[in-house]
Amino acid sequence: PADVSARAAPAPGWGRLSQLGALAPDAQSHSAYGRSKAAGEAAVSAAYPSATIFRPSVVFGPEDNFFNMFAGMMRFLPMLPVFGAPALPTLTLGGPGKGIDFFGDGGCKFQPVYVGDVAEAMLQALGKPETAGKVYELGGPKVYSFKQIMELLLRVTERKRMLFPMPLGLAEFEALFLQLLPKPLLTPDQVRMMETDNVASGKLPGLADLGVSANAAEAVLPTYLHRFRTPSRQDAHAH
Repeated sequence: PADVSARAAPAPGWGRLSQLGALAPDAQSHSAYGRSKAAGEAAVSAAYPSATIFRPSVVFGPEDNFFNMFAGMMRFLPMLPVFGAPALPTLTLGGPGKGIDFFGDGGCKFQPVYVGDVAEAMLQALGKPETAGKVYELGGPKVYSFKQIMELLLRVTERKRMLFPMPLGLAEFEALFLQLLPKPLLTPDQVRMMETDNVASGKLPGLADLGVSANAAEAVLPTYLHRFRTPSRQDAHAH
């Protein structure tokens, strides 16, 4: 537990303590995950005030459980959800944007950060005494809506799938059943987490303050999600 590590940190042989949490920890959060992250930070700060705390957004990399999961779903699902889309579509009459809008602003927002950048940030902080006791928000260079993330994955995997709006209320109902799978695809608490955008507030220092240049998802995802392309597309790239 976080507080146990923090209490042990002052022991001989220990140097600095870094705590890896998550964006938007909130003791009053509707999500148990958000409350647990807030409790962890509070415990560490109380036991070891000079600890450096890092709050990353969704962390991505070769073994991540976010992009890999949705890219894998694209193999067998004909349609993909856009979580956080409005419950009712809007109709616009006249003008360039006329028509029916099912997705609004694109649903939940994320600022995915590359795992290598998170590791580099923590390493840089260890060499800077002035980072002691500070909190850093770690987000990538771009904020994406859930719809934009699905569209990015489709481009990277070179697949064609339809997108459909998934309001959070409906998603939480479906999660009651999906959480029963041997490897749950979605849990009610994960849906509750999406009620708050996973985006840096801008009020705290971040990667740039530690001298780290953030890698964009567009540049990194093709290096490990290429395996989710159809076999014919993989062969085409191999040649």
